[in-house]
Amino acid sequence: MNQALEMARVAYQALDEKKGEDIRVIDISGISVIGDYFVITNGTSDSQVRALVDNVEEKMHKAGYELKEQEGNNSGTWVLLDYGDLIIHIFDRENRPFYNLERIWSDGKDVEMNELS
Repeated sequence: MNQALEMARVAYQALDEKKGEDIRVIDISGISVIGDYFVITNGTSDSQVRALVDNVEEKMHKAGYELKEQEGNNSGTWVLLDYGDLIIHIFDRENRPFYNLERIWSDGKDVEMNELS
């Protein structure tokens, strides 16, 4: 498994552990130079969004992956965690459909859970 896919696996498990909703992993390596994978999920409240962010940061740090950039943590509506080849988007329930990143990046390839095992 390549490093970017391994990073996506760690992030997916961290989000799943804190009950992130509709976790999606999208392979964007063939269509963009900004990264290899997006992971997109949402929480049901500001506090759950913060819990999702905290758990991802903890699990990624323990796995040896360095956070390059973080945007939006104060608002609790959309947090972006940039790990270089992996970009994680954590929304609240209201903002995810508004931004609809899955549609914008629909040329990417959905990665199934069994590919992350």
